[in-house]
Amino acid sequence: MSAASTKTTVNPYAIEVIRAKKEELVGGILNTEALLDLLADHGLVSHDQRLLVSSVRTQAERNSKLLDILVSRGERACRIFFYPCLKRAEPELYRSVRTYAGRVNEDIRDARRQLIGYLLERDHQTPGTESDTHKSSAALRKPSLETPPKLNKKNKAGIAKIIPDQWEPLEPEPLPSHIFTAVANGDLSLLEDLLSESSRDVNSFRQGSESDSLLHVAAEHGQLSVIELLLQGGAKLDARDQQGRTALHRAAAKGHTAAATVLVTAGADIYACDNASKTPLHLSAHSGHGETVQALVKVEEEEGRQQTTFLHMAAMRDEWEVAEAVLRAGAEPDSQDGGGKTPLCHAISRGHERTVTVLLNAGAQVDSDAMACAFDLNSKSMLSLLLQSARGGWKMTAESMNSTLFRAVRRNLGGIVTALVEGGGADVNTRDGQGYTPLLLAAELGHAEAFKALVDKSANLQGRLSNSMTALHLAAQSGSASITQVLLEKGVPPNITGPRDQTPLHTAVLHDRPSLVGLLLRSGADVNSVTQDGLTALHLASQRGQTEVVAQLLSAPQQQADLRLRDKEGRSALHWAAVQGEACVVKQLLAAGAESRAQEKEKKTPLHMAATEGHADAVTALLQLGKAKVEAKDMDGCTALHHAAAGGHTDAARALLSLAKNKTTVDSKNTWRRTPLHAASEQGHEAMVEMLLSAGAKINATDSNKDTALHCACRVGHLSTVQTLLSWSHNKEKANLMLTNNVKKTPLQVAEAGDTSSHTDIATLLKKKMFLIK
Repeated sequence: MSAASTKTTVNPYAIEVIRAKKEELVGGILNTEALLDLLADHGLVSHDQRLLVSSVRTQAERNSKLLDILVSRGERACRIFFYPCLKRAEPELYRSVRTYAGRVNEDIRDARRQLIGYLLERDHQTPGTESDTHKSSAALRKPSLETPPKLNKKNKAGIAKIIPDQWEPLEPEPLPSHIFTAVANGDLSLLEDLLSESSRDVNSFRQGSESDSLLHVAAEHGQLSVIELLLQGGAKLDARDQQGRTALHRAAAKGHTAAATVLVTAGADIYACDNASKTPLHLSAHSGHGETVQALVKVEEEEGRQQTTFLHMAAMRDEWEVAEAVLRAGAEPDSQDGGGKTPLCHAISRGHERTVTVLLNAGAQVDSDAMACAFDLNSKSMLSLLLQSARGGWKMTAESMNSTLFRAVRRNLGGIVTALVEGGGADVNTRDGQGYTPLLLAAELGHAEAFKALVDKSANLQGRLSNSMTALHLAAQSGSASITQVLLEKGVPPNITGPRDQTPLHTAVLHDRPSLVGLLLRSGADVNSVTQDGLTALHLASQRGQTEVVAQLLSAPQQQADLRLRDKEGRSALHWAAVQGEACVVKQLLAAGAESRAQEKEKKTPLHMAATEGHADAVTALLQLGKAKVEAKDMDGCTALHHAAAGGHTDAARALLSLAKNKTTVDSKNTWRRTPLHAASEQGHEAMVEMLLSAGAKINATDSNKDTALHCACRVGHLSTVQTLLSWSHNKEKANLMLTNNVKKTPLQVAEAGDTSSHTDIATLLKKKMFLIK
């Protein structure tokens, strides 16, 4: 095997050969339509796939698309593509591929599994191949009309078809032109004599022509008797001329209805497409042969086709003249394809307005699916066209019309909204499954154009959702100043209440809409209105750290926000700002006079809140600007430092200690006489433990249970915290390992009572410290 071949492919299966030789195949296949016919005969491409390939613009792109389809079908499809299809359609290209596969396969022992093995096996079984070139070509030709062919069962027309020979025939030799003249003239007896004398294949082409068969000529001239004779002799219905047209194309183009009928009855494909993607019906319609069109449409109807019909094709391609002809021939305007789509849906979704007009004039039903296609296209002109059809007499169900109105609102199409209400009879106050009216939906989406159209059509401005949200609440939520302005000008109260007594001002703050906050305040919104939870707009803005909104509320034009108001938990705006930790908001509130020492229900001050969350900047602001009291205790006797220590917030604790006036703060005790060091040790915050000890915390301070910080760390099993406590030494003060608590247990005994590996490690460490073990 050559190096080049090895690099191309190691195992030349058919599918791999297509991939390796794709470029050569794409450029070498010159008669794609003939190849498609052969593949269709073997069931390798469906009608829709064939139509898809034929619709591609260039030859190379068509070939590439065809090869992609074959690869997707798998190894068997690719093998049949090479033999017999490619061999018959492009023999030179086939021989090139066969040589390539044989060369690549030289060193592979089991060739039967590869493409070359398959081809060799078929060639061996089939006389007349390259291995039998020494045989005379005459011995391999098909029987002439003098020799009665083997026949299958008769088809619909009573015409018998020839059974294919058991060998691969040679390419038929060209026929002399006088035989074609006899076909054109319909001279049946002369034709029979000429064919008998010439002993030629009825599928041979005209001399000097690469594609005109006898059947093509007979169909073009409408010679019925000749067509029947040729069909009896085995003439191929799917043979193509240079334009990719079958005999049925020729008959249809000339308006020979009877000839077309005979061909169709014999099995001709009415959907076959030529090189320009035209079916026989297209050609007859373009030539004005209405009777032929009608015959083909009738065949389609009798077949009960549930896929893409002639009318669907015309709609997809914007062939409005063809659509008119098909509809005049009796085609059903509302037929559905395999996907349930009507021709009207296809024409709308592609923006083919002339074809849409033709279909509407023919009575095509504009249902909700058709309207959905129009909205997906997002074309006002197409929607207007459908609505004009409505005014012309077409009626849509009320449900579909109202559903369409909501679609128009979602697309913010004000003109369409107006047309639907005026011309279509849509209910401007209808509700969808979620309880929205079109106006409520427009307000929530902030679609001002659709909203204005609804207001102009007297939509109800007082409607609510099931959760009590009004249009004004929804406009504040979406941040639409124009919709909010219209509602206020139309008389909607600025303090109208919604869910849990929220006003539009609360909603604007919740969704951080500073411009809407200002507009509502200027329109008379009550800055101090409260929700069922006792929250004001200032509470909400402080919770969210909204500095701009807080500034607006503190300087409201008609009434400034009351800093003293508390929610149901007793928290002021400053409490919530401290929780949020936005130092700018804390400073704004303090500058406006907020009370830094105010206590909520659990007696926590804003300083407690900031320390609990670890907001060092807020802690600093409260201490420096608000004169907050570091020693202030909550209902459990805990200072802010207790909360900072428990949370391990070293920065906040450092700020508290640096600004504390009383240096004993570090050892302040809560209700259970626990110090911040107890809290930090129990939670395992070794960095906090070290910082508190450095700040002067007493390492052996005991709580109400006589537990030291070491007892607490041992009990929970914080090994690193125990190590920090044991290693601490300052002014000869160390952790006393012998101190016992109120149940007479030392830290070692507390550790030994634990059941984790950490407890065991702590006990071992303590024993070493106490020299009980080495």
